[in-house]
Amino acid sequence: MKKTIVSALTTALVVGAASTTFAAANPFSDVPADHWAYDAVSQLAADGVIEGYGDTTFQGDKSITRYEMAQMVAKAMAKTDVSAAGKAMIDKLAAEFADELNNLGVRVSNLEKHADMVKWNGKLEYTYNSHRSYNDAGVKEKDNENSLLFRLEPQAEVNDHWTVNARIDAKTNMKSDNGTVDDPDEDHLKLVRAWAQGDYKNFGVKLGKFAPIDDDTIFDTEFSGAEVAFGNQLTLTLGAGRNHDLNDDNWTAKADDTANYQYAGLGYGIGKFTTGVDYHHLGIENIEYPKTYDGSNYSTTNVKTKDDANIWLFKASYDFDGTSGLNGFFAQNTSAENEAKAGSIEYTYKGADEENAGTWGAWVAYRYLGKYAAPFSTFDAVGQGEKAWEIGFDYAPFKNVIGTIRYADGKTIETDKDANTLFGQVDFLF
Repeated sequence: MKKTIVSALTTALVVGAASTTFAAANPFSDVPADHWAYDAVSQLAADGVIEGYGDTTFQGDKSITRYEMAQMVAKAMAKTDVSAAGKAMIDKLAAEFADELNNLGVRVSNLEKHADMVKWNGKLEYTYNSHRSYNDAGVKEKDNENSLLFRLEPQAEVNDHWTVNARIDAKTNMKSDNGTVDDPDEDHLKLVRAWAQGDYKNFGVKLGKFAPIDDDTIFDTEFSGAEVAFGNQLTLTLGAGRNHDLNDDNWTAKADDTANYQYAGLGYGIGKFTTGVDYHHLGIENIEYPKTYDGSNYSTTNVKTKDDANIWLFKASYDFDGTSGLNGFFAQNTSAENEAKAGSIEYTYKGADEENAGTWGAWVAYRYLGKYAAPFSTFDAVGQGEKAWEIGFDYAPFKNVIGTIRYADGKTIETDKDANTLFGQVDFLF
C-alpha cells in the first residue's frame, strides 16, 4: 500500500474532512498551499489522524504498512462528529484492518455491537394439532387445531449493560379464518412480553413482563414483576410479581383473580452436567383441590379449598457427547392431593439447526403432567392431566426453516382412558 495523497484523502472522507472548509495551518513542508490535497492533509493533521516525520515532511509518495494505515483508521474511529457516509466508510475500513486494529488494542467488536442498536428476530409458525380422548360418558372426542402465528421479538440496546426486549404475537385460526382456537370470533394481536434487562458480571436483573424460570417445563407463561440472578457456575434466581394466567379451565379458582407470584431457583452446572431445585408460589383465593375421584369425576363435596399453590421442582440434564443427551424433571404441588405431581424424562439425539440446512434431530420421552403440578405446561403433544410416551423428529430442509413432528400415546390421569395427539409444526425464522 502506498501512503500517497490518495490514501490521505480516503481517511479524509472517513472523518468528513473533504467536504468542509479547512482553516488548519500547513504542518508539512512538502505539501505546498497550492497542492490539490492541501486542505485535506492539513485538516487531518490538525485532527490528529495523520502525522508527518520529524523533519516536518509528509512524504506522501512513501510506502505505508497496513499497521500504519490501521493507526489512521483507529484515530478516525475515535471521532464522533462523523456523517452517515463517513460512518459507513469507517465500518468497512475497520473490517478490512480488523487484525491490525485488534493488535493495536482497538475494540472492533464494540463498533460492531453499536452499529445496529435495535435487532429484530421473529418467525412465522404454522401448527397442526389433532388430539383424541374420551369424555366422562366414554365417548371418543376429536379436537383439531389449525393455526398460524406471526411473532416479532425486538431487542434494543440501551448501553453496554442494559437492553429492552419485547415479544409481539399475532395469531389466527385457519379453520375458521377468523380468530384463534381460544377465541374463534376474534383474531389475536398481543404484546406478550416487554422488559428491561441488565447483565453484569455474575449478576443480572429483569424488570417488566417476561417469562419466569422453568418456562421450558411447567411454567411456560408470563408474569409482571422483577427478577434478580446471582452467580455463574452456582446460580441463585429470585423473582416476584403477579400472574393472571392461572384462571384456566384446568384450575378451579376464583374468577378473574390475579395471583401474587414468587419463585426461587438454585442451579449448578459443571462440565456436561447441570442440575437445579426451584420453588414457585401462587397466592390466589379459593383454589379448589378435589380430594377423591369416584370413577367418572372428582367429588364436588370432598374438596380442599386453599388460597395458594406451592410447587417444588427438581431438574437435571447430562450431555453425553455433544450429540445426545438426557434431561428430566420432577415437580410436586404440596398444596394439592390429586394430580399433584408432574415429571418428564427425555432422551435427545442431535437436533435441527436453523443455520444449517439438512440437519435433524429425534427424541423419545415419557411425560406425566398432573394439572396441579404443571399449571403452564410447555409440551405440545402431551397435555395437562395426561401421561404418555412421546416420540418426535425435527428437520431443517432449508436455512431458517424447521419442521417438527410429535406423536404422543397415553392416557388421561383422572380417568385412565386412552388419549393421543399428532402434532406438526413448520417455523420460518428470520
